[in-house]
Amino acid sequence: MNHALRLGRRGLGNVWPNPAVGCVLVRDGIVVGRGWTQPGGRPHAERVALAQAGDLARGATAYVTLEPCAHHGKTSPCAEALVKAGVRRVVSALTDPDPRVAGRGHEILRVAGIEVTQGVCAAAARRAQAGFLSRLTRKRPFVTLKLATSFDGRIATASGESRWITDEPARRHVHGLRARHDAIMVGGGTARADHPSLNVRGFGVPRQPARVIVSNRALPDLPAEGGDHGPLWQVSGAFDDIMADLAQRGVTRLFCEGGGEIAAGLLQGGWVDELVGYTAGVVLGADGRPGMGHLAYDALGNAPRFELVETRRIGPDLFHRWARPDAEF
Repeated sequence: MNHALRLGRRGLGNVWPNPAVGCVLVRDGIVVGRGWTQPGGRPHAERVALAQAGDLARGATAYVTLEPCAHHGKTSPCAEALVKAGVRRVVSALTDPDPRVAGRGHEILRVAGIEVTQGVCAAAARRAQAGFLSRLTRKRPFVTLKLATSFDGRIATASGESRWITDEPARRHVHGLRARHDAIMVGGGTARADHPSLNVRGFGVPRQPARVIVSNRALPDLPAEGGDHGPLWQVSGAFDDIMADLAQRGVTRLFCEGGGEIAAGLLQGGWVDELVGYTAGVVLGADGRPGMGHLAYDALGNAPRFELVETRRIGPDLFHRWARPDAEF
């Protein structure tokens, strides 16, 4: 199952609104097929693994990170494909909360006489599927807020110079994170001041993330969708409406890169599920531009708390990731 989870994560950012699933087929202790959801959401992981295994799938055990689908769409259900292939046992990590599935996939397997084991590596699978689960159960994407700052929390000098606070390895790492998200969000002020590309460079991704600009004012000319750029969406209004709109468009994982007012609004509204920070060993002082807008918390206990998940050095800079402890999907 751990191998299936690693495979499934390869689909993050490329398969929305579908879940990024991994599947491993094992027969007589040997891996005979493996697969993950392909770009655009088709084919599903199970079908990729079954195609690779061929006749060796008969009598095999399938390890799948999410319950096999049970509904008819562009193809027949994966649960039926596993039955047809003669798989002996299916081990799944999570039940799919999609009302079109929600246990029906497991039931199709059991009715066909296939042994089903559920809940293996469920906690790790929930983390991997956080975006998909959030969109279905909370009707909004999983939100990651990214900040790249000086040691004293500044994102630019007093004159506005910000390129580059962090070094090239950290900036490349950001592109790796962008590649694992469905959409990138910035505020209109950032778009007008920086004309950001908001794409993934250097990783050869099959699907560029959508670009989300939060503004009710006219935007500068930004590259149209196609080639190295994903769709461009201008949105405005309250964050609950924006999040519902993005979920309706199919976004499961949202990567927010600024500016300070957008970041503060997301934090105040309780929308942020994960913080990622890049801290450089440079000090800009009190006249530098802060990385966060006004939050106006009147007591320390009212400020949101996040738990440290990961910290490591990337080039000369420090990377740290924090998770919201009370997030449930």
